[in-house]
Amino acid sequence: MKKLILALAAAVALSGTALAEPVRISVGSYNLNNLPFPVAQGLGLYEKEGLEVTVENFASGGSKTLQALVAGSTDVAVGFYDHTIQMQSQNKHVVAFVELGRNSGLVLAGGKDAKFDPKNPQTIRGAKIGITAPGSSSDFFIRYYLQRHKLSANDVSIIGVGSGAAAVAALQQGKIDLLVNYDPAATFVVEKGVGKILIDARNDDGAKEIYGGIYPTSVLYATQDYISKNPETIQKVTNATVKALQWMKTHSAAEIVEKLPPEFISGDKETYIKAVENARQIFSTDGLLDEKDIKTPLDVLTSFNDKVKAAKIDLSKTYTNEFVAKVPATASN
Repeated sequence: MKKLILALAAAVALSGTALAEPVRISVGSYNLNNLPFPVAQGLGLYEKEGLEVTVENFASGGSKTLQALVAGSTDVAVGFYDHTIQMQSQNKHVVAFVELGRNSGLVLAGGKDAKFDPKNPQTIRGAKIGITAPGSSSDFFIRYYLQRHKLSANDVSIIGVGSGAAAVAALQQGKIDLLVNYDPAATFVVEKGVGKILIDARNDDGAKEIYGGIYPTSVLYATQDYISKNPETIQKVTNATVKALQWMKTHSAAEIVEKLPPEFISGDKETYIKAVENARQIFSTDGLLDEKDIKTPLDVLTSFNDKVKAAKIDLSKTYTNEFVAKVPATASN
């Protein structure tokens, strides 16, 4: 009888393993706009949905994640909403289905010797400006700023420096004069005495000053083809991620950090907790994309991206709230 019980237990264990559904998720970087994703990991929410998640991190920026998605080497991407607009201009159908970051979260920080004065935009001429990666939203940020003030990328040097500690080090070592980046880098710059924040788009007022409106950033997106063929998988990913967003609303920055996979935390823990607290206002609370806010990234891209400007972009095809709307009510518990 004992052998039979053990055999049945083994069979159940094996069947449970066999039922785990594999899904490949790639993340553009470990900046805090993407924080709800590792929170969902740390809480074990994807496993509870019956998913076996393989994660690949492209620390160099979201453009690499987008490339992986289009190439078919990942199923779901944790990247920025504006990528869906870019892809439509190239006749590729990429769809955002959960919003993580409802606002930019970007700052422009200057080193101790930075000569740029936001009150006089022309003083940015000749500056070496660090961004996460070419083609990223930090790249769009600075190009849009330049365009609005009748300057061009030829008036500065734009350099990819990654995110987090690596980006701060580039500013501290004088490899760049200015840094466009997210938290935790934004908080590290101030807390470590490396420099100061000159333009802050983490709050709504700052975003409106820079972009003219709220600028949705981090989302979960996939190709329309994958979504159409795997709606149940997308629903499970959505359920877990929305539950993480809801959990974050009622827990402190310290409690959030405690749930993160160790590799997500950069720098010392106390400073990282401050960074999470500083970034709290950018996170979505329900995962829904707002049809008014998504017009802001289109306006930004249209201002300097010739392909987007020439295309007839249908924003309704760049996102869906269908899966968030179907998240079970129990997900809020």
